[in-house]
Amino acid sequence: MTTTSSPAAGPSAPDEDPPESPSARPARTPSRRTREQSGLRGRLRQSRQSVSRLAADWLDRPMTSLHLVLAIFALMLGFGLLMVLSSSSVAAFRNGGSSFSVFSNQATYAVVGLICFGAAQYVPVRILRTFSTAAVIVSLALLVAVLVPGVGALVNGAQSWIRLGGLQFQPSEVAKLALLVWMSHVLAARRSTLRSPRALLIPVLPVFALMSALIMMQPDLGTTVALTIVFMAVLFFAGAPWWMFAGLGTAGLLGFFALAMSADYRLARLLSFINPEAHPDVSYQLLQSLYGMGNGGWFGVGLGQSRAKWSYLPNADSDFIFAIVGEELGLIGAGILLLLFALLAYTGLRIARRNVDPFVKIVASAATVWLVGQAAINIGYVVGLLPVTGIPLPMISAGGTSLLITMVVFGLLANFARREPQAAAALQAGGGHPLARFLGMHPSTRSERGAPRRRRALRLRRRPATPPPAPAPRAGRAAVPPQRWSSDKRSSADRERRNAPGARPGTDPRMADPRSADRRSGDSWSGDPRSRVARTAVDPRRDENRRGPVTDGRQGRPPAQGPAPSRRPGPSHDPAVTPGPARSGGRERAPGSAPGRTVAQPGDAGKRRGWLGRRGGG
Repeated sequence: MTTTSSPAAGPSAPDEDPPESPSARPARTPSRRTREQSGLRGRLRQSRQSVSRLAADWLDRPMTSLHLVLAIFALMLGFGLLMVLSSSSVAAFRNGGSSFSVFSNQATYAVVGLICFGAAQYVPVRILRTFSTAAVIVSLALLVAVLVPGVGALVNGAQSWIRLGGLQFQPSEVAKLALLVWMSHVLAARRSTLRSPRALLIPVLPVFALMSALIMMQPDLGTTVALTIVFMAVLFFAGAPWWMFAGLGTAGLLGFFALAMSADYRLARLLSFINPEAHPDVSYQLLQSLYGMGNGGWFGVGLGQSRAKWSYLPNADSDFIFAIVGEELGLIGAGILLLLFALLAYTGLRIARRNVDPFVKIVASAATVWLVGQAAINIGYVVGLLPVTGIPLPMISAGGTSLLITMVVFGLLANFARREPQAAAALQAGGGHPLARFLGMHPSTRSERGAPRRRRALRLRRRPATPPPAPAPRAGRAAVPPQRWSSDKRSSADRERRNAPGARPGTDPRMADPRSADRRSGDSWSGDPRSRVARTAVDPRRDENRRGPVTDGRQGRPPAQGPAPSRRPGPSHDPAVTPGPARSGGRERAPGSAPGRTVAQPGDAGKRRGWLGRRGGG
C-alpha cells in the first residue's frame, strides 16, 4: 500500500533553483565591436597626445617665432599675388587690354617690399627709436602735400595718392607706421609716469588728432578707422588705465557717427547696413559679394572661375577680394585664410611676450592688433557684419602702398623675433652651416660640436684614479717598486724579496703586491716610500702583528729577527754566526772580523750588506 503526500504534508515536487543574485552572475565579455571601438579610441588618444607633445616641443624651440613669421609672410604673399591676378584679370583686360597690368603693378611693389622686408629684419632698435620723430614729421608733411592741388591724385573720390612718374603711393599708410613707432618710443620712455594722464596723452593725442584731421580732409574714413586702431592699441599695451579707454572709446563712437552723418554717401552706407534690402542701390556691392560667396559653396567654383568679377562686383581686386576668395576657393579656402590671420595674431603676441624691451613689446603687439583688426573689419563688411568702410585686406588686396607697408611691418616682427633672448643666443653663436643655424637644429660653433668629447673627457678625469699596475717580477725576484730604505729596514726588504711569489715555495702571497697591504690598511696607494703604507710593508713587527708569523721559505722556520730592545741579547739563530759574538756598536760580527763588518748570510749573494740586527740585538 502506497501513500501519497499532500502539499500540506511536505514538498514532494522537485526543488526549484533559487534566483541568482546580480553579484553571482558572470561578467559579460565585451563584444568584438566594443573592443574595436575602445582600441580605436585608445589609439586616437595616444595619437593626440603624441601630436600635442610634438607641438609643445616645437613651440619651445628658440627659433619658432621667426619661423612662424616667415612662413605666414610667405604664404600670405603668394596667396595675395595669386588672388590679385585671378580677381583683376577681367577688369584689367577691359581697361588696359592686358590681363596682367594690375598684377604686374602689384608684383613690382612686392619686389620693392621684399627689399624693405629684408632691411627691416636687421635694422637696430636704436635706429628705429632715433628716427621715429623724423618719420612722424615727414608723414605729416606728406599728408599736407597730398591736399595741394596738382600734387595729390584723385582716385575713387578721395585725394589720397601722390604720383611719381608711373608709380603712386598713399601717405596715409606711411602715417600709420610712423605713428606706431613714434608713440611706442614716447610711451616706452615714460613707462614710469604713465599713471599721469598728461604724461600719457601729451604729445601723442595732439599728433594723432592732427593726422586724423588731415586724412579726413582727403576724405578717407577707412584709413582714419585704421589709424584709430593703431592709437588705441599702443595706449592699451603701454598700460593706460581703463577709465581712459572708456572715455576715448565713447568719444570715438560719437565722432564716427558724426562723420557718418556729415556726408550723404556715408549715411546711405550706414542705412544700407541696417537694412540692405530696403536700399538696393547703395547695398548693391554688399549683395553681390554675398551672392558670390554663396555660389562658392564648400570647395568653390575653381581658381579663376569666378562670375562676380565679370563686372558684377565693383572693386573685386581690392576692398571685396575676400568675396572672390570665397567664391573660387569656397569655405575651405576662406577658412585657410582666416586661419593664417589667427596664426598671425598668436605669433605677434608671442613675440611681444617673449621679449624684454618695452619698446619692442609695444610695437610688436600693437602692429599685430593693427593688421588683424584691419583684416577683421574688411572681412566683416564683406560678409555684412559691419558697415562698408573701404579698408583693404592686408597682404591680399591690390594696393601697392598698403602691401609695401604691411611687408615692412612683417619685417619688424621678424626683427623682434630674432631679438628674443633664446633666439639671439642661438643666432649669435655663429659658425656652422647657415641653414642649420637658421633652423636651430645643430650646434653652430666648433666648440659646441666638440662639447660631447669634452664632457666625456671630463667624466673620465673625474673617475677615481686606479693604482698603477705592478711591474712583472723577474724569476726569483719580488715585485717591489724602487724604494729608498733606511738601514734599519733592509733586512725586512730582503725578506720581502725572498717571500715574493715565484721566488721560493712556502711564501706568503699577500706580500707579493704591496698594494694588498694598502687595501687592508685603508690607506690610499702612494708610490712614495716614506708613506705609511711603505713603512707598513717593510716593518716586520707590524706584519707579524697583522698577518701572523712570516716564514723565510728555507725550512718553514720563522726568519731570523733581532730581539726586542727590552730583551737581553742572546745567541743568533743563524748557524753562521758564532755564539757569543763580540759587540761593536750594537752589531754582530764573527770572531776575527774587523769591527763594524757584518756577517754574510746564506741566500744573500750579490748584496753589499747582510742581515742587520736592530739596535740592542744579540
